[in-house]
Amino acid sequence: MKIAVAQISCSLGDPEANLLKVRDFSRCAKEARAELVVFPEMTDTGYSMRVIRTHANHWNGGFVSKLQETARKLSIAIVSGVSERDGSTIYNSQVLIDSQGNIAAKYRKTHLYAVAPVEEQTCFAAGDALAKFELGGVHFGFSICYDLRFPEMYRKLATEQNVGAFLISSAWPFPRVEHFRTLVMARAIENQSYVVASNRVGKDDDLWFCGSSAVIDPRGVVIAAASADREELIQADLSGELVLSVRSRVDSLAHRRTDLYA
Repeated sequence: MKIAVAQISCSLGDPEANLLKVRDFSRCAKEARAELVVFPEMTDTGYSMRVIRTHANHWNGGFVSKLQETARKLSIAIVSGVSERDGSTIYNSQVLIDSQGNIAAKYRKTHLYAVAPVEEQTCFAAGDALAKFELGGVHFGFSICYDLRFPEMYRKLATEQNVGAFLISSAWPFPRVEHFRTLVMARAIENQSYVVASNRVGKDDDLWFCGSSAVIDPRGVVIAAASADREELIQADLSGELVLSVRSRVDSLAHRRTDLYA
């Protein structure tokens, strides 16, 4: 299947402007014959805790319902990082809208970046479950930004939920751009899985984002890559058969010493 990755900047606190950008990039992805397009973290509000507290929405209206309309009109699946207000609680979430416009799956970020000056824990509650979905014969697992630093999560998705492609929506900052590039590569190689990473560019408050969105295959080969500082749409073909082939050739996941470590 063909997928697209949207590397975009966001208008802080302006979901309507961000929705227009999502529609434009989704239309371009559809014209490129992609079945799925992936957007960064907090695409609806921008990445600022003070702004998210004000603009986070319930999913029965607002940004997500308009994402559903976009997916349905273009007949393309969309994954996006979005705020999720549930009662008085806010989650940093990813949503999958299928090509019919239905909310087909979602994930709430499990690892919150509790480091000053961001301190996500002051805004969000942490999720308590992993999530996956199947599309085009490929099993995808969700993850968001800081999750990248926790390899146990990806290993569990690969070994217990048969995930062969990790989707990452992120707002990763420039001071740690080499961490981002290294970690996405490591998650692909160690799990013999695709990594599909959509990262922000631009600036929210005092935070500059480092782009470098990429698609990496199960062999650790970068098959699509974006710049560090420009809005772009990149595309790549994914194959469930390639995941099986790589894993059968060197079955390192089966060689784990679970008697020595969990």
